[in-house]
Amino acid sequence: MIRDNPVQYVGVDRIDEPLIYLSGVRDVGYDETVQVADQQGSYRPGTVLEVGRNRAVVQVLGGTTGLSTSQTRVRFEGAPFSVRVTEDMLGRAFDGLGRPIDGGPSPIGGEERAVSGVPINPAARAYPTDFIHTGVSIIDGSNSLIRGQKLPIFSGNGLPHQQLTAQIVRQATIAEAESFAVVLAGMGIKNDEADYFRHSFEDAGALGKVALFLSPADAPSVERILTPQVALTLAEYLAFERDMHVLVLLTDMTNYCDALREISSARDEIPARKGYPGHLYSDLAAIYERAGRIKGAEGSITQIPILTMPSDDISHPVPDLTGYITEGQIVSERGLFLKGIYPPIDALGSLSRLMKDGVGKGFTRDDHIAVSNQLYAAYSRVEDVRGLASVIGEDELSPADRQFLEFGDAFERQYLAQGENENRTIEQTLDTAWKVISILPRSELVRLNDQMLDQHYSRQEQD
Repeated sequence: MIRDNPVQYVGVDRIDEPLIYLSGVRDVGYDETVQVADQQGSYRPGTVLEVGRNRAVVQVLGGTTGLSTSQTRVRFEGAPFSVRVTEDMLGRAFDGLGRPIDGGPSPIGGEERAVSGVPINPAARAYPTDFIHTGVSIIDGSNSLIRGQKLPIFSGNGLPHQQLTAQIVRQATIAEAESFAVVLAGMGIKNDEADYFRHSFEDAGALGKVALFLSPADAPSVERILTPQVALTLAEYLAFERDMHVLVLLTDMTNYCDALREISSARDEIPARKGYPGHLYSDLAAIYERAGRIKGAEGSITQIPILTMPSDDISHPVPDLTGYITEGQIVSERGLFLKGIYPPIDALGSLSRLMKDGVGKGFTRDDHIAVSNQLYAAYSRVEDVRGLASVIGEDELSPADRQFLEFGDAFERQYLAQGENENRTIEQTLDTAWKVISILPRSELVRLNDQMLDQHYSRQEQD
């Protein structure tokens, strides 16, 4: 409960963007909401970052510009930072703190919820098993997305991860039932990227099922930290109280982590790898683990975090730690992008650890897992053959190796590549997979049983 008489202090010890330091405080709690007033009486929100020994550190969400140590007033509200959530937020756009920016009604109605959320009891979690159709072959066919899963996209600067994100939203919204919704959190997002998302969803008729939380690149770094928490608070309400299946997209998690590093540096914390705080893993886990399903609940939260890898380095702390927490990753490859292939997904570096439980008989098609395994095995051989060809030349390759080179080109140009507006059914995806697999001799297809080969390989061969 918010205090009937909020505690207010006048004057602070030190101001260090975006933090203010106070002493002599009492009865103040961690993560408590704060209102900070400047000399003109204008308030800006904040949260308590640290308390102890009658001291408190407050992070100011509106920045500390214009504040003075002697005149600043700090009011402690006695409750954590919260937002109002309602189904009516779908189809609307908000800033990183949940305030409307689309010209619609403000303030909004609904129920007030703390953005920190409530951890899901591990014993209450239901195992994810339901396939989500994205219409993208390399995801649906080889790295399937399952309801309740966390499946990040590892990309790089200049690669089309925003286009891929928008395509997944458009096509999943069309394929899923009426109880499907999308929550997108943009951290450090540019204005042209925000406009792209809005127009893309609006043109596809999907905007009514999407809630946008956009923290622009010029917003305070503290806002970027709260943006995914605000977005997930709405997602939890829709999933577990309105029985909706919610897809949450978080872009760009690298900007979120950079904001953590900035605040950690201001607090003089001892840095870990590349200057990031030692608690980066737990901060990321607190975001990612809010995805999942609960036993007895109809709804679900599925997460697709998007992050850019500096210098395409997958060992960078952000993708490295993300990979430990999540159930797989979709990795973009710059070499494919330079070939003009969209989406430029690294088929060998990507995986979905929950795919085996959500595809195949009863979900997609009986041959799904076997075909996916055969594609992976054959494409692995392609990489070896290409390396050999670069040394001895293609003319010196064996006939079988030349067939694998032909398969590799077909895999990239026919199965992997597709247009930004091309929405493939799972049948089309698997049929395309059989088409490219049939380039290889039947004797090389050791991951497929005779029944599958008789049904699909012979037909493709006749075609």
